[in-house]
Amino acid sequence: MNLRSPALSETNLDIEIQNSSSFFPEASKDVVSKQLIDKKLDCQCSGFYLNKIHFTFPYRRDVPWYVSTKCNKLNRKPLYITRKQSLPALKAHPLASTLRKWQDVSNSGDYFSEINPTPVGYLVWSQFPVKIYITTLNKLPQKQAQTWVETVSQVVSEWQNYLPLEIVDQADSADITIERKAPPLQFDRNRKLSRARSAQATYKLYTKNNTLYHRFTILLSPSQTGKYLLAATRHELGHALGIWGHSSMESDALYFSQVRNPPPISPRDINTLKSVYEQPTSLGWSLP
Repeated sequence: MNLRSPALSETNLDIEIQNSSSFFPEASKDVVSKQLIDKKLDCQCSGFYLNKIHFTFPYRRDVPWYVSTKCNKLNRKPLYITRKQSLPALKAHPLASTLRKWQDVSNSGDYFSEINPTPVGYLVWSQFPVKIYITTLNKLPQKQAQTWVETVSQVVSEWQNYLPLEIVDQADSADITIERKAPPLQFDRNRKLSRARSAQATYKLYTKNNTLYHRFTILLSPSQTGKYLLAATRHELGHALGIWGHSSMESDALYFSQVRNPPPISPRDINTLKSVYEQPTSLGWSLP
């Protein structure tokens, strides 16, 4: 089972465009083509819909690009792209009280060096509690559905010791949505099928009241049950709460692969989470 959820080679974003004239100024095709060649940027667009465009690009902090207008669906290439404009300045938010009080008496260390900032900085939450929606499972037998929801809810309670979290009844109000659904198959650049994943965490960016925010979606494969469902949920929720990377130690919940005896959340996991929340981000700050 592969738990390598953070896309370290690619960044996947959905941008909700509220002011395309200022936030995403257009660029001419000739200029864009030259910039693409200069930067060796291979940008793929999977289509667009009302006020949103989904696209992927190889992750390079020195090449911050966004799709500006529309896509050529025939060859899945964007017609117009431009450098990102006017993102909020990177600034740190105050620590949540639960993280501020956290002390590791065992001095276990952390794996913060393995955490990857994104084009908008570190993926921290600035408004608490973080609201989590767990999808209902109407197509499953009642007992099986109840067991699944209880298992996922247990993991939310575990992380709730370190960050303020709240399970909500409405998906529209959620910051993080957790679904019982197999992650989509992924292909490498040679169009060869990569290993199937048992779980996945992805995020989207959007703006509201002139402020930049993000949302997460967690997919948990229906094949995951028992202790493996616990481990997958614990791992992916760790990503969604801000640990956008992996540990190299099997004793950590964010270890890069699934193990026979999944560990609980470790002091190293929380030390890393606390370090992440001390870092600057564009999220939660007003657009210029």
